[in-house]
Amino acid sequence: MRSPLTLHLLATPKDVSEVRRALRAYVGGPCADLQLCASELLGNVVRHLGEGLPVTVRVACEGDRTRLEVTDPDPRALPVLCRAAADDETGRGLALLDALTLRWGVEQGPGGKTVWCELGGIPAGSRAMGVGVIAG
Repeated sequence: MRSPLTLHLLATPKDVSEVRRALRAYVGGPCADLQLCASELLGNVVRHLGEGLPVTVRVACEGDRTRLEVTDPDPRALPVLCRAAADDETGRGLALLDALTLRWGVEQGPGGKTVWCELGGIPAGSRAMGVGVIAG
């Protein structure tokens, strides 16, 4: 079993690409689905809650599953899966996440909420990393 990757950051648009790079380094190679899901979940925090909120991104690999979690301090703003019309410019992110993942959900707690998803395993070339902080 690999050590989980935990990143603490302030949510900003530039941090999305930093998280994508950290995930690729954690996996040790390409991980497009994992990166896309992380981009969507972190982007939702920035878009719907605002920039600069403290966020924790966590990835844990166990057996043939990879679990991605994004935790933010607002327990009230919950993600909603909706159907975007053909001419809508937004609203497809969670539908994409739903299509790419085995399952996803939201856990609410007194200090905020965690939006999580599970994907199939990541490549065998993964290497263990610990806790990181992305300056935001």
